[in-house]
Amino acid sequence: MWIPTEHEKYGVVIAGFRGTVPHGLSLEIGDTVQILEKCDGWYRGFALKNPNVKGIFPSNYIHLKNACVKNKGQFEMVIPTEDSVITEMTSTLRDWGTMWKQLYVRNEGDLFHRLWHIMNEILDLRRQVLVGHLTHDRMKDVKRHITARLDWGNEQLGLDLVPRKEYAMVDPEEISITELYRLMEHRHRKKDTPVPASSHHLFVQMKSLMCSNLGEELEVIFSLFDSKENRPISERFFLRLNRNGLPKCPEKPERHCSLFVDLGSSELRKDIYITVHIIRIGRMGAGEKKNACNVQYRRPFGCAVLSIADLLAGDSKDDLVLKVYMCNTESDWYQIHENIIKKLNARYNLTGSNAGLAVSLQLLHGDIEQIRREYTSRFTHGVSITRKLGFSNIIMPGEMRNDLYITVERGEFEKGGKSVARNVEVTMHVVDSSGQILKDFISFGSGEPPASEYHSFVLYHNNGPRWAELLKLPIPVDKFRGAHIRCEFRHCSTKEKGEKKLFGFSFVPLMQENGRTLPDGTHELIVHKCEENTNLQDSGRYLKLPFSKGIFLGNNSQAVKTTKESFWITSFLCSTKLTQNGDMLDLLKWRTHPDKIAGCLSKLKEIDGSEIVKFLQDTLDTLFGILDENSQKYGSKVFDCLVHIINLLQDSKFHHFKPVMDTYIESHFAGALAYRDLIKVLKWHIDRVTEVELHEHIQEVLKAQEYIFKYIVQSRRLFSIATGGQNEEEFRCCIQELLMSVRFFLSQESKGASALSQLQAVFLSSFPSVYSELLKLFDVREVANLVHDALGSLPTVMHGDESLQAVKLQSIGKTVESHLYTNPDSRCILLPVVLHHLHMHLQEQKDLIMCARILSNIFCLIKKNSSEKSVLEEIDVIVNSLLDILLRTILEITSRPQPSGSAMRLQFQDVTGEFVSCLLSLLRQMTDRHYQQLLDSFSTKEDLRDFLLQIFTVFRILIRPEMFPKDWTVMRLVANNVIITTVLYLSDALRKNFLNENFDYKIWDSYFFLAVIFINQLCLQLEMFTPSKKKKVLEKYGDMRVTMGCEIFSMWQNLGEHKLHFIPALIGPFLEVTLIPQPDLRNVMIPIFHDMMDWEQRRSGNFKQVEAKLIDKLDSLMSEGKGDETYRELFNSIIPLFGPYPSLLKKIERETWRESGVSLIATVTRLMERLLDYRDCMKMGEVDGKKIGCTVSLLNFYKTELNKEEMYIRYIHKLYDLHLKAQNFTEAAYTLLLYDELLEWSDRPLREFLNYPMQTEWQRKECLHLTIIQNFDRGKCWENGIILCRKIAEQYESYYDYRNLSKMRMMEASLYDKIMDQQRLEPEFFRVGFYGKKFPFFLRNKEFVCRGHDYERLEAFQQRMLNEFPHAIAMQHANQPDETIFQAEAQYLQIYAVTPIPENQEVLQRDGIPDNIKSFYKVNHIWRFRYDRPFHKGTKDKENEFKSLWVERTTLILVQSLPGISRWFEVEKREVVEMSPLENAIEVLENKNQQLRTLISQCQTRQMQNINPLTMCLNGVIDAAVNGGVARYQEAFFVKEYISNHPEDGEKITRLRELMLEQAQILEFGLAVHEKVVPQDMRPLHKKLVDQFFVMKSSLGIQEFSACVQASPVHFPNGSPRVCRNSIPVSMSPDAARVIPRRSPLSYPAVNRYSSSSLSSQASAEVSNITGQSESSDEVFNMQPSPSTSSLSSTHSASPNVTSSAPSSARASPLLSDKHKHSRENSCLSPRERPCSAIYPTPSETSQRMLFNHIGDGALPRNDSSLPGPDKAVNTTPSSWSLDSGKEARNTSESGKLISPPVPPRPAQTASPARHIASVSPSPAGRSPMKGSLQSFTPSPVEYHSSGLISNSPVLSGSYSSGISSLSRCSTSETSGFESQGSEPTVTVPSYSISEEPVRKESKTPPPYSVYERTLKRPVPLPHSLSIPPTTDPPALPPKPQLVRPNNLENSSRRTEQVPRPRPLPRKVSQL
Repeated sequence: MWIPTEHEKYGVVIAGFRGTVPHGLSLEIGDTVQILEKCDGWYRGFALKNPNVKGIFPSNYIHLKNACVKNKGQFEMVIPTEDSVITEMTSTLRDWGTMWKQLYVRNEGDLFHRLWHIMNEILDLRRQVLVGHLTHDRMKDVKRHITARLDWGNEQLGLDLVPRKEYAMVDPEEISITELYRLMEHRHRKKDTPVPASSHHLFVQMKSLMCSNLGEELEVIFSLFDSKENRPISERFFLRLNRNGLPKCPEKPERHCSLFVDLGSSELRKDIYITVHIIRIGRMGAGEKKNACNVQYRRPFGCAVLSIADLLAGDSKDDLVLKVYMCNTESDWYQIHENIIKKLNARYNLTGSNAGLAVSLQLLHGDIEQIRREYTSRFTHGVSITRKLGFSNIIMPGEMRNDLYITVERGEFEKGGKSVARNVEVTMHVVDSSGQILKDFISFGSGEPPASEYHSFVLYHNNGPRWAELLKLPIPVDKFRGAHIRCEFRHCSTKEKGEKKLFGFSFVPLMQENGRTLPDGTHELIVHKCEENTNLQDSGRYLKLPFSKGIFLGNNSQAVKTTKESFWITSFLCSTKLTQNGDMLDLLKWRTHPDKIAGCLSKLKEIDGSEIVKFLQDTLDTLFGILDENSQKYGSKVFDCLVHIINLLQDSKFHHFKPVMDTYIESHFAGALAYRDLIKVLKWHIDRVTEVELHEHIQEVLKAQEYIFKYIVQSRRLFSIATGGQNEEEFRCCIQELLMSVRFFLSQESKGASALSQLQAVFLSSFPSVYSELLKLFDVREVANLVHDALGSLPTVMHGDESLQAVKLQSIGKTVESHLYTNPDSRCILLPVVLHHLHMHLQEQKDLIMCARILSNIFCLIKKNSSEKSVLEEIDVIVNSLLDILLRTILEITSRPQPSGSAMRLQFQDVTGEFVSCLLSLLRQMTDRHYQQLLDSFSTKEDLRDFLLQIFTVFRILIRPEMFPKDWTVMRLVANNVIITTVLYLSDALRKNFLNENFDYKIWDSYFFLAVIFINQLCLQLEMFTPSKKKKVLEKYGDMRVTMGCEIFSMWQNLGEHKLHFIPALIGPFLEVTLIPQPDLRNVMIPIFHDMMDWEQRRSGNFKQVEAKLIDKLDSLMSEGKGDETYRELFNSIIPLFGPYPSLLKKIERETWRESGVSLIATVTRLMERLLDYRDCMKMGEVDGKKIGCTVSLLNFYKTELNKEEMYIRYIHKLYDLHLKAQNFTEAAYTLLLYDELLEWSDRPLREFLNYPMQTEWQRKECLHLTIIQNFDRGKCWENGIILCRKIAEQYESYYDYRNLSKMRMMEASLYDKIMDQQRLEPEFFRVGFYGKKFPFFLRNKEFVCRGHDYERLEAFQQRMLNEFPHAIAMQHANQPDETIFQAEAQYLQIYAVTPIPENQEVLQRDGIPDNIKSFYKVNHIWRFRYDRPFHKGTKDKENEFKSLWVERTTLILVQSLPGISRWFEVEKREVVEMSPLENAIEVLENKNQQLRTLISQCQTRQMQNINPLTMCLNGVIDAAVNGGVARYQEAFFVKEYISNHPEDGEKITRLRELMLEQAQILEFGLAVHEKVVPQDMRPLHKKLVDQFFVMKSSLGIQEFSACVQASPVHFPNGSPRVCRNSIPVSMSPDAARVIPRRSPLSYPAVNRYSSSSLSSQASAEVSNITGQSESSDEVFNMQPSPSTSSLSSTHSASPNVTSSAPSSARASPLLSDKHKHSRENSCLSPRERPCSAIYPTPSETSQRMLFNHIGDGALPRNDSSLPGPDKAVNTTPSSWSLDSGKEARNTSESGKLISPPVPPRPAQTASPARHIASVSPSPAGRSPMKGSLQSFTPSPVEYHSSGLISNSPVLSGSYSSGISSLSRCSTSETSGFESQGSEPTVTVPSYSISEEPVRKESKTPPPYSVYERTLKRPVPLPHSLSIPPTTDPPALPPKPQLVRPNNLENSSRRTEQVPRPRPLPRKVSQL
């Protein structure tokens, strides 16, 4: 049985549990669980990380921990009873763990590793805390480290700042808000602005001296030198180096490392230098011979200098090498460092050995204890301490020092009978009174132990040496008296013996007989001469001698020989025990000289402060002793001296001696009667404040009042103890009288900054320190009343001295901080006077920082939920006094501009935050009673209105993001909790006072505005929080957004008819609230929209305003990232929202206006769909089709459904930017045209909008035109650019702006040039289907046609789409998907290539237009696309599959033409037709014939570098080993069974036979060409092809080509013979009449990339040469044209449409991978790649497959009646071949300029056998940039790329040799138009079917470059700005050749000769 647990409430999982048992809860190691019930070794509960999932788990998997339970029962909360730091560590590490992994995912490696180390460190520290073996201090230290690391990690991860008190997190509900603010601000400031250290230390480590020729030991001396004052400021750091320049004792770091301590901030400046002096120990001269002298001397070596400023930047110089300099003359050695600093280069130079000193320097900041903690390693290994000279800036009590610094300055010596100057060495000893030398009391510097004697360095031959060496003599005080210093002078010989001869000495006593020590300063000592062997150990003999010039000891009258020799030293005493001041000694010994007391007291003020504090206790005892002795005589002077000493301690240097004074008062002071005199003298001074001459003195007295009162109180206590409390009343009266004088003094008013106000300021600054002393003698309330009276007597005038006002406020601040104020009894007395002064200052907006601090302190004392009566009364007082002024102050300071300086700005923010925290504290303390009293206190509604407006405005300010730093979430939540509580109180006042007839729009608007921005705050969006943080917030505060939302709803319902005032203003704000993903909040707020619609409907009969506002706001809000899919569904939902409220749609459906309401909801929902899609797409990084498609969808929605012009234009520009980023320049131009369409050529002024300046409409349209032209140019869509050039040129012309007109015409011309000269790639097109519910709305279950990128083939496009939709599944078939795919919760992509069907047939059918021009119309302005799918109908014949092979042809019609504003458009309509096997065969043969013609013509014109394509194509047709070749067609369609079963196909069968015969002719010609160019190694293959060809001909029943062959009069470019053909043979002769029609380019739409655009006459002549054509008529045999034939590819049975329904990938890459050769599945997706034919058994090679291309209009279905005219029109066929005479051949050959096709064209359509029509030669045409290099002549009629067939007169001539017919073109006319012989008129008779003729007439072709409107009801594909108005002439295209131009052949030949031969263009890689 499950039993609720009592004590087992909380535990940690110690082993993972999978939860495989029924109701099991899966747990991981380390999870924390809360236990609810237990049963037989099992617990039931939940993991704290997911409290919603409950289950059971084994009890032995859980380690129980102590915890306390709050709110026992269903909603109990368990809190572990462990150290709060442990709890915080645990929860923080859990949060970090998740974020740490994300750092790895985001590739933030640096932070990832740093955080990992910190987490490990925290875990180690956590173990130490959990073990519990740490000492109290160590535990404190560990917690400090933990919290520092937690704060660092939180800051790095962007988490919240945690308020802490003594390393533990604080509960914001347990402390006042002002205290919380201070904690947060303290941690924030600590994080942001580290407190600058006041003391600094320099670490020096000597590494080595780098020198080439050392060989001697060295001494290195470091010190700090002040170049400004020209003196050293530190002791010396002394170390010895060995002969190698390395430290002598490397094992002792303290010998070569030192810390220069106690540098003040003022000493970190550039004129403080580190000086290094180097002394060598060795011979006198550096160059002396070895063994010349064994005596070692100290000799100068070099000096180095470094400014301390060089360390300030980096604080550390690890490997610094200092240059070492030497002075030019040794006599300058004492000042070499000064010369180097001053850069007096003439006095020093680099040492001869070019030495360098390697040192390590580091500047450390903080007090010495902090440095020891932070750099423990430095101190552990040992480091010597080098002090400053003298005392540090702060003298600490108890500091014991007795150091005498002696500087050996210089000497003046005589030669002593020598011819040269002496080499003088000074030896110093310290000798005691008994004459014994004191051992180890001479210190050369830190780093070296003290020695017993000192030897100076020696300057060579110098009688006036200057040493300037500093020594420290740390002599104990007990040995100081009687000791003296003796200096001995010796001459150092440089001879071999190297003797040191004594020649004199000096001495100086350290203390005089009267007890004074040697005074500081320079002393000139007498040099006493002596002999070399003089014994100086008996000091008594010389101590009687004078030691200094002018000073004689005692009455000794011994005459001193006048001597010129002198020795100078400088002394400086640093002692806490000895004094050099005689006045001090006299004062301390006052009893021995009573007569000198007055003088000594007067001189005390002149004594140095350091001397006084050294003897502080003795001095005070002396003063109070004198006072007790004779108070009448000396009372005033003692008081003055006491004041002087007290004020001395105010100095920062002696500040630390205050505790010494306090200790003295508490423990040593014994003046029991002193209080009377002190009170009397103090009152005397206060009463005389008005006497000007005493002001300075009184000021000093008032400064010292704190300690004077301390002495008074202590004296009175001593007196009371001694006398049992006598004279108590007398004492109270004295104090009362004293304070009466104080009150009178304070109440004096003075104008301006007078002396009196200065005195008042001085008194007030120290007055609060007296409170604690008075409390020792008086009751709390008595003291409070005294202080109240004193502060109350202050003048209230605010225009007086500002400094006095500031000091007054500071005094009040100290009062509030004092112990007196913390007592509730005294607080109620002091609070009114404090609030009175605060109110005055706040009213004047003065001293706000101080006011804020005082207020904060006041509220810090009032704890939350403190319901004591006294606290409630205090709140009453504060509310009445300060609430209003507090609100005004916050409004005032937040409306001011923020100061510019960072420090000032920080101060500004601090004061704002303090006032805000005070206001929040006050509001949180207010109860119902307080609110009621407050609201009742307003006498009029106007006052209440002003108050409410004021507080609502302040709340809006508090909600601002910038009010608190971004990581202060704790503070924000507390503030919001207070705000919402207050708003709930004030809502009632709003309802009661400002509704119905008292309705006030402004206040209600302010209320709603506040509520909305409250809900929208970032810190309340719980969805963004981590689960643990969200849980904490909900437990503490709940979801405050829902509370406020319910309040909004309630208030809205109360408005009644006043709701109309807020429509439509509140639609946007309320919509913003509903977009927050909080279900309860949405349920509350959405019904308000129904209410708005209803009221708007009542008012105006519609709700257009609501609709407009809703739509406008929705766009801006969703683009900011608000809203989600759930919201869209909820908005459109019919499910009830909550409680009694039905859904929005349900409510609307009940209304009379439901239709428009439902329509609005539907519109908004659709808009949301698109906006959500748009936002999701925009989150992706790169520009892709999805972004563009989504923007297009949204743009069209705004235009068509919403008619929002401004939003429409905005999205036009967003789309434009996307296109530019993706380099879709053509699409970018079309997009911008949409905006251009909206503008007119007018002078209407336009406002500034987006990136457009303020300008006229004409200027903006001009700007747009130029930008669009530029983009069309970059997108190579030059034809469209030309139209715009013309339009803008018209405008320039109309304004006579010829300058710009000229530029525009030149630009237009340049575009024409680019059309003719530059290469343009023809893109491929792909059909894409998006199926499944997971696609965005604008794609879902729709199909599109997409324009591919340059060089992009199907495989690349498929990969790109799969990359854009990584979760999509590629469908492997081309069938239409079923409903299950449509409704699937997935993404399916169906992609295959499609073929464009051009609209502009007229341009494509015209002869003579270069392919450069035609290529534009083939792939631009395309609405229709085609795709073919082969299938078998009926029973499939395994022997011959072509009998049942049908083709399903699908035509896709788009909503807009491509290209347009997007690279893809949706398919609007599908048309599907089926082609029979016979029709399919006809189409395949037609295309194969065209392919053969193209390859042959390329080979003839030498465009083909490699003949392999031609070889393979011939082989594939002739030797069709795989599928059987045309024989399979014969078997399928020429058998009697088929003919009898399909009598309707008679014409088609005839057509098929014609094509077969035509193919045979082409093959024969092709073999002839092939024979001439085939290489030798391919000859066997060629012979095989020839043999196979004869076999093939015999299978067709062809023995030889007779002179007259049946000619089919009509050729169907569409592959479907729909008109009767005249099969009667017509005899064709050179003079016979011929119809030479022009063939549409769509007859051969499958463009082969090996073909050329035209064939030149030169090329034809070359073929004549290749084939060895004879010019005699006898060698020419005449051939009649055979029916045009075409063979199947060896691997393709379907038409090229089937095999390649989109432009072939072979265009740019001739090779396809073999994996596609036989894949039937792939063929469905990429029809051009799959093998469809079963006729020919031999598969074509990859290069052959490349030759297959896509068919155009000519391959449309035969039975498709829905196609427009140009698609169904029957185009005329090429002229038939005629038999020309040898003469004609000769003429043509002689002309050398042949334009006729080099391969046999198809039979001509004959209108009348009797009519003679000559050939037509159009004007020369340029080549397409996509085609091979060729001459700019008219395209060949047999060219695979041919854009139009030219009327020519082809004549075949051939010789039969070896069974091969050698075919050659002989002659053609080059005249333009038809030529007839004689005067017979010539007529062109194009042949159409009768039924199609009307259709043809209706099919109007627009002018070139124009944009066509479709007859189907579709939007215009291109805006009218690209259309040419009807009145405008069409652009000047090259004229189409005239159909009839009578002329004769001779003229034609003559004109032909004049045509210049164009230069062939170079062949490009892309054309190969």
